[in-house]
Amino acid sequence: MATEKDTEQSCLPGGLIPLDQWSAPDVSVHKTLRAGVKDILEQLRSGLTPESEAFESLDDLPSLSEKKLKRYAPEPDATALASAILVQLEALRQQGVHNRRVSFIVAPPFSGVTDALLTLPARVIEPPDNLLMTEQDADRWWDDQLGDGDWVVPELANFWLRHRSGLNLLKSFFARVALDSAGRGIVACSSWCWQFWIRYWPEIHVSPLTLAPLDSERLAGWLDFLAHGGNGRSLTARMTNDGLYVLPPQTDDSNAKYSCFTQDLANAARGNRGVAHAIWQRALRAKPEEDAEQDEGAASASKTAECWVVPFDQLSLPGVPQGSGQQAGIVLHAIMLHSQLTIDSLERVTGIANRELKLLLSRFLRADLIVQDETTQAYRPTSLGYPSVRKYLQARGFSVDGF
Repeated sequence: MATEKDTEQSCLPGGLIPLDQWSAPDVSVHKTLRAGVKDILEQLRSGLTPESEAFESLDDLPSLSEKKLKRYAPEPDATALASAILVQLEALRQQGVHNRRVSFIVAPPFSGVTDALLTLPARVIEPPDNLLMTEQDADRWWDDQLGDGDWVVPELANFWLRHRSGLNLLKSFFARVALDSAGRGIVACSSWCWQFWIRYWPEIHVSPLTLAPLDSERLAGWLDFLAHGGNGRSLTARMTNDGLYVLPPQTDDSNAKYSCFTQDLANAARGNRGVAHAIWQRALRAKPEEDAEQDEGAASASKTAECWVVPFDQLSLPGVPQGSGQQAGIVLHAIMLHSQLTIDSLERVTGIANRELKLLLSRFLRADLIVQDETTQAYRPTSLGYPSVRKYLQARGFSVDGF
């Protein structure tokens, strides 16, 4: 039976680390060679050849239904992540690694930190309607907001605009946090917002933390944890092209042959849990007859669920449309810096006319690079489109985040 500590470790693999210790998952040549040698030795011992183990390709299997996705790859529990973050912060304080009253967590988009902070029993500080303030107005606004008691800022990127009058709120806030005079709270800050501000104002000293990146091993464990979903039912996932295993996570004494899919996934997502989860959902497949059997409920309750995984090179992921000019990069970069922007705010920070913005945004919407919030009407990136947007901006000389 999983303990509370096990759950905390499973929903936040690797815990929180100082920001300067983060690095993208590496492809381990040694590990790859070792796996290859192990596979050859196993074949020699068993007297089998690859031809005698021929696997019937299942590449044409249909995608999972919404019901199956919720069962096999459910959305992470924001409350559990919030609890794990609090435990990690306390542990870092006891170790002397983190000794500030304001905990500052920098994370790439889709990391889940914003949603997690919203579940905490603390006062939520929301951005004002008008972000264009004088220095004096910004100071007064924070005086009113911080006050006594614990507070959280779910996403600091929503508190500024890249405009000559849109910087003062964050200038005032960063100064207070650096001086440890902002009370007791937790801040989530988008990695793109952070990248802009440390270049604009290098003197910022807030001792930021971040989530440890998900390498292949951590990612496999996390996906397995999600699949269990609290009901103890395990999931077996195998590749459609060769039958190699993806889940359950590989162990040292396992005799099964494993795919390198989780390693490819960790590298493609650059250790980003939200992006990896979205791609994982896109890759899952099921045989129609297995789908029907596993819908029977009681009949399937006592057995391990099984699904299939499409090879990475067969996945269709969103890409930036060909022929996109410089304005496309400017708009996408602005959305990334601020996490989300309405068309009026986009016009203010980019200087691009409203009509041209509408054409660009409609193109990005069709390409599944962005979505529009029905309530706020703000545009934000999609988790599946995020990797291609980041690569596109980096290739064209835009400043990108460090994740």
